[in-house]
Amino acid sequence: MYEFHGDMQRYHDMTREVTENYVIPFVADSLDISTKLHVLEIGSGEAGVLSAFTKRGDQCVGIELSLERVKRAENLMKKEVASGQISFIAQDIYDIDPESFQPKFDLIILKDVIEHIHQQEKIMVRLKKFLAPGGVIFFGFPPWYMPYGGHQQVAKSKIGSKLPFYHILPRSLYKMILKAFGESEEMIEGLLEIKDTGISIERFERISKSAGFKIDKSTFFLFNPIYQYKFGVKPRKQLGLINYIPFFRNFVTTCAYYSLKV
Repeated sequence: MYEFHGDMQRYHDMTREVTENYVIPFVADSLDISTKLHVLEIGSGEAGVLSAFTKRGDQCVGIELSLERVKRAENLMKKEVASGQISFIAQDIYDIDPESFQPKFDLIILKDVIEHIHQQEKIMVRLKKFLAPGGVIFFGFPPWYMPYGGHQQVAKSKIGSKLPFYHILPRSLYKMILKAFGESEEMIEGLLEIKDTGISIERFERISKSAGFKIDKSTFFLFNPIYQYKFGVKPRKQLGLINYIPFFRNFVTTCAYYSLKV
């Protein structure tokens, strides 16, 4: 596991910087951000993404299943919580009434989240109920077939956390290798669950359109912006024609950004 995952303040700040430098400029091509926004993040974690928006003066809500992560977020953003600029809900989005939010949200964010969700078609339809007219949904995710699309970088094993592509092996073989690396049953089950929910570029585009969304903008990265913190590698967009080669592009794209509109 990368050491910054254990340093919540550093991870929070790192995520905020990536959001400021890459996510917000990307969203600005699809949404007028000159005025203050009403922003919702699904899977908000420790709220590093949302802190970039509160810094702008936006009004924010974070929905996160893990109560422990919500408590950490509230601790990291005490001032913003106290002022009412941000609030957190530790609940499943399916159990929340969209009509309880008025006004609805100009921007909904799912960053490194869609690849963890079961029944992805269902969540796409659900999100529309939270979106204000003219609003945008931002998605950022690692395509399943990219070198670390299985999130194996969080494994405890030094070899297992750095070995690329083995997550795409057949399930039984993948599980056997994880056991051989000495991973715990909890870690193995978590990584196998991602194998069940991992998403390709083509599948994402297909279910987005099926849910009635229009893809307003997309950008693929050869080097994910977060890699400047993980590996000291400068972020770089995907190379030319590779963007348009179905399936193959999944293997060499470490991160995909999308803006969707109804």
